[in-house]
Amino acid sequence: MDDVLAVTKSQLVNEIKNLGLSEGQTVMLHASVKNIGHIAGGPQTILDALFEILTSRGTLMMLVGWEDNPYNILGASFQDSIDNWPEKKRLTFYDKCPTFDPEHSRSDIRKMGILTEYLRTYPGSIRSRHPLGYAAVGKLAQYVLKDQQLQYREGSGSPLEKLCDVGGKVLLLGAPTGTVTLIHSAENHANIPNKKTVRYKMPIFQDGDRVWKDFEEYDFISGIVPWPEDYFKSIVDEYIEKGNGVQGTVGKAECHLFDAKDLNNFGINWMEHNFH
Repeated sequence: MDDVLAVTKSQLVNEIKNLGLSEGQTVMLHASVKNIGHIAGGPQTILDALFEILTSRGTLMMLVGWEDNPYNILGASFQDSIDNWPEKKRLTFYDKCPTFDPEHSRSDIRKMGILTEYLRTYPGSIRSRHPLGYAAVGKLAQYVLKDQQLQYREGSGSPLEKLCDVGGKVLLLGAPTGTVTLIHSAENHANIPNKKTVRYKMPIFQDGDRVWKDFEEYDFISGIVPWPEDYFKSIVDEYIEKGNGVQGTVGKAECHLFDAKDLNNFGINWMEHNFH
């Protein structure tokens, strides 16, 4: 009988509070709606429950990406592929590819989950200007997302760095440990020789005009170093094994709440120890 009962907003509020989330916090969310179970009111109920806990003093952010970004169209090697196309085909693609518009471009729900689009369109939501950036709602949303750099987007002054600076949290609601975006911050700040980089183009609006902008950052697809396993998962799993963070159940999902700065520092130390 329990299997057919929907997870309610009040249940979500109580179980998320038991993880340690509280009023006024700034939190980076990763969520699997499917893993939580059937939710009364759908995905919107998750956000409503979180904002009831955080109140107007808190802030909720997610990596939302962009549904039409060329990575989704052509794959991780798309830039090399385009460069080798016949000129007419290349110019046609550049002309027809949708342009990123922070106000209207949809979230990348295929890779980031459906809840990202719910947050992007939530009342009061703002979005960073990078095509592969974030959306946030709450007191510190503007501060956390403003001025995200187009180059090395997870480096100095990034939303992830600011999340750590304000004492923020990372909340996993049924999401795998290998999906913790914060580890990209550790990749940027770790003192590692010969980090792999990627360069790519994406169409954006700049000063009112549509331009294909050149981007460069550490390799967020295959990793900053050759490594035989998913080191995002390895870092977060080891962090948990050492007794860090809080673990619990929300709906039917295994969930975690981490201190962002502490996890980021752990990730930096892990990389500097293992990747040397």
